[in-house]
Amino acid sequence: MIPSGLKEAWETAEKQIDAGEYDDALNTLRDSWSEHGDKADHANTWTLVGDAKQALAEGSTPINRKMLRDAGNAYKSALKKDPKHRDARRASNALQAKMDGLGIRTSSLPKMIDDGTPTIYGLVAIMLVGMLLLTSIKYMPEIKAALHLTSEESSDWDATLAIELYPDAAPKTVDSFKDHSRNGRYDGIAFHRVIDGFMVQGGDISCSEYPLTQSSTGCNPGTGGYSAMWYGQGDQNDMTTWTMPDEFNTAYRHAPGILAMANSGPNTGGSQFYLVDKDSTPSHLDDKHTVFGMATDDSTYLGSDIGGIELIDRMSVLTTDEGDRPLNPPYIHSIEIDGNMAYMHLIFP
Repeated sequence: MIPSGLKEAWETAEKQIDAGEYDDALNTLRDSWSEHGDKADHANTWTLVGDAKQALAEGSTPINRKMLRDAGNAYKSALKKDPKHRDARRASNALQAKMDGLGIRTSSLPKMIDDGTPTIYGLVAIMLVGMLLLTSIKYMPEIKAALHLTSEESSDWDATLAIELYPDAAPKTVDSFKDHSRNGRYDGIAFHRVIDGFMVQGGDISCSEYPLTQSSTGCNPGTGGYSAMWYGQGDQNDMTTWTMPDEFNTAYRHAPGILAMANSGPNTGGSQFYLVDKDSTPSHLDDKHTVFGMATDDSTYLGSDIGGIELIDRMSVLTTDEGDRPLNPPYIHSIEIDGNMAYMHLIFP
């Protein structure tokens, strides 16, 4: 049985989309999910999400490729719930044709097969698989490293910041960061605060539109975000209220390249984090902010190897306004998690 309140939310969102109020429609659908839980995980909900995101993507200049892919994924989610949903099927097919015409891949991953023939990426993948099959266990780490390097050739991002996470020092913080990353909540999120010689801060998952539209669309970057896990702090039924306890460890202190959790006071960590800039040693932040990782030298910038601290420094020198907000903020394309390594793919507008 579909709750009447959920039906009303669908009707409201549809009217908002027709009126061009796409962000309001998405907010309506988010609210309905919070109110009705799993019952909102319905083909109608996902179809409306796809319609709103497609309209937002097409309304941006240049067209927002990531959001078009998000719209396509929403339609796919609708069809998983109801393969016979005609509106979702029709919208999905139309969007696929449109993306083909624009030369936009449905996935940000390199295309392996084109019309039944392996692409250059496909040939490389075949060769690498062969290497894995023919090489002994002794050489597995080297092969894994080679596989990781091939992903850096992607044209979908400008740089990759490699970060070693510290689960022994801050297990709760690391688990939350990994969950946000794996579920794509950091995708498209800007580094909204940049102070040269100090740090760069990002991760406010409550302001996902900011880096793409250059406006906050009603939210104030740097004031939101929440923990991916419930640690007994906040309303257990409302994820947006969750915070995490501080995890201070005297063996892990602030230094250049450190990844630490932003907060607004004791035990208020959420999703926001910061990276300490080159030549900065802000010891006054020790025992006030949880340290949970360190940038490594396995990083890349525009296809070339670069030290992680040097890459952070490139972000720190961007032009900012009086509030330390970059005029053209770098933002996260995606974050890959491999054990206790995080590979943060970045875009510099």
